[in-house]
Amino acid sequence: MEEQIPYPAHRPGSPVRSGIPEHGRVPKYYAVKAQVADLLDELGEGGGLPTERDLAERYEVSRETVRQALRELLLEGRLRRSGRGTVVAGPKLEQPLSLASYTEGVRRQGRRPGRRLIGLERFSCPPELARGIGAEAGEPVWHLERVLLADDERVGLESTYVRVARAPRLDIDFQPDSSFYGYLRDHLGIAFGDADEKLETVLATPREALLIGTPPALPMLLIHRFSRDQDGRPLERVRSLYRGDRFSFTTRLRPE
Repeated sequence: MEEQIPYPAHRPGSPVRSGIPEHGRVPKYYAVKAQVADLLDELGEGGGLPTERDLAERYEVSRETVRQALRELLLEGRLRRSGRGTVVAGPKLEQPLSLASYTEGVRRQGRRPGRRLIGLERFSCPPELARGIGAEAGEPVWHLERVLLADDERVGLESTYVRVARAPRLDIDFQPDSSFYGYLRDHLGIAFGDADEKLETVLATPREALLIGTPPALPMLLIHRFSRDQDGRPLERVRSLYRGDRFSFTTRLRPE
């Protein structure tokens, strides 16, 4: 029988029985993961984690077992790499599922939002994109691609598609590190009405992982948004990719 490792007691709000299967046998790496999670609470945000060798000696397991436990904590956003070491990560950014911009959502949490321009190009609208933004096939459209930042940390990638007719001077008047919604409102007098959104979990492509600075195996949260203006006319299509280890999304539900 596999050696049992002491497992922390159940905490209120944690998953039922904290992940313990009904047969009561807990995988060795999972027990180590739970104990390391308690250690993270003691160390606090930014605290340096002991080496894999030190943790293996502390919990009397192999380094591979420790490595598997740390891998999951990294994917969950409890840890982050810092130079050649690993430190305790801060809380995830909570982004509301609303028409508020990314900039507003990050500022509400006391973080400094930013965006880094990857490219702004003008091209002929393909048929599969035309309907979502109220364009005719072949009509000129903008594609704006930017890396999302929070306190200079790369946390996502955003692609925005909008008709050139709706924002004809986008390449001249728009500051790439600012809010696109703010630009539409303040410079063009366009207000948002409503939007359709779809949220799913994906893996980043090699290009996306390189731009965001993450391993390709890191789960990402992908949001597709089709927005309409205050008059109900199609306005934009946005594809936003967020790091799954640094973001969570919130919304308020009301009865219909």
